Amino acid sequence: MASVELQAPLLRNVNNGDGMNSHNNNNNTGAVGGAKAKKKTGGARLWMKFDLMGQSEVLEMEKSAIIKRVSIPPRDLRILGPVFSHSSNILAREKAMVVNLEFIKAIVTAEEVLVLDPLCQEVIPFVDRLRQQLLDRHQLKGGEVQSTGGQWLPIPEAADGLQCELPFEFQVLEIALEVVCTYLDSSVADLERDAYPVLDELARNVSTKNLELVRNLKSNLTHLLARVQKVRDEIEHLLDDNEDMAHLYLTRRWIQNQAAEAFSGKAASNSIVPAAVNLPQVSLNRSASLMTSNQSDDTDVEDLEMLLEAYFMQLDGTRNKILSVREYIDDTEDYVNIQLDNQRNELIQLQLTLTIASFAIALETLIAGVFGMNIPCQLNDINGVFGPLVGSTSAFSFLIFLLLLGYARWKKLLGS
Repeated sequence: MASVELQAPLLRNVNNGDGMNSHNNNNNTGAVGGAKAKKKTGGARLWMKFDLMGQSEVLEMEKSAIIKRVSIPPRDLRILGPVFSHSSNILAREKAMVVNLEFIKAIVTAEEVLVLDPLCQEVIPFVDRLRQQLLDRHQLKGGEVQSTGGQWLPIPEAADGLQCELPFEFQVLEIALEVVCTYLDSSVADLERDAYPVLDELARNVSTKNLELVRNLKSNLTHLLARVQKVRDEIEHLLDDNEDMAHLYLTRRWIQNQAAEAFSGKAASNSIVPAAVNLPQVSLNRSASLMTSNQSDDTDVEDLEMLLEAYFMQLDGTRNKILSVREYIDDTEDYVNIQLDNQRNELIQLQLTLTIASFAIALETLIAGVFGMNIPCQLNDINGVFGPLVGSTSAFSFLIFLLLLGYARWKKLLGS
């Protein structure tokens, strides 16, 4: 604990010293040098560092400093950039694990974790949960995390052979998956709460306003489903490849490297391990067993597999909820389409009825037009012929209307 408290002031002193040197250099080189310095530091981003004991520190580092600190290729930092803001990647590197899950972007090593943009509103729950988890872990573990020459060495198993908790990197990964899954599940719950009333209202009243609300709902559902699917596919990809999961065991590889250095130094000096290394006896025994184990031990990914399967099932349940909402949307659209088709059929039937009536009236109009011509006719000399002629003509037209209407009903062109 004392070592951690001493490291922070040393780091601040080094930073202050660098700042004074750069300030003096800027004064010596003039305005042009100051502009170049500002341009050089323009790529710095805000990070928060957590060590094994839960101690946090906010840092502002450039890409080159990050690459040198955690030994990752530059393309991994591009994955953590804003272009891939909603992508999902869990990548294993030589000494670090790059985690890009939705809004959580972090670089995890066996000794520390660097969280990008820790002051973002969505990242704050992850930062708080990570700090609390590491502090509780340190209090429970007690003296099982020991200082070895300025480095912090976790002991993977207790001396009595009992299995201990997950390695540091898996604890960070578990917290990240838990925060992301909780966020996505909350988003799906909000979507369900807003979706069903809007869809029920659309089923009752098909209007432009309700159609616009459903269109926005479908757009949000599509984006949310894609985000859940990305995280789910990334976990599924890891579960399908034991080699990729084995590469994520950073603590195991780190202990193997420490043990290799310790044994090589012991063989070279033909004496005990130097005090600068000072590895605990339990850790040395564990490291020796790891070094002499066969390849099957390196591919033992049962702990990580169980961890990923739990969150895979949770994401699968969240995905099923979204698919259920989409299915309800599809059912509502089908119901609305049936309503519209029914109204369209009623309009067609009304149009057919009016067309038959218009045809019957046109026949009567034709007869009236024939008698209205200025042509000599004997009927014009008969008194009282107007009434019976008009009545018979109207009756004939009405009879034609009934015949055509009955024919249409017989052909099932009109509803009964």
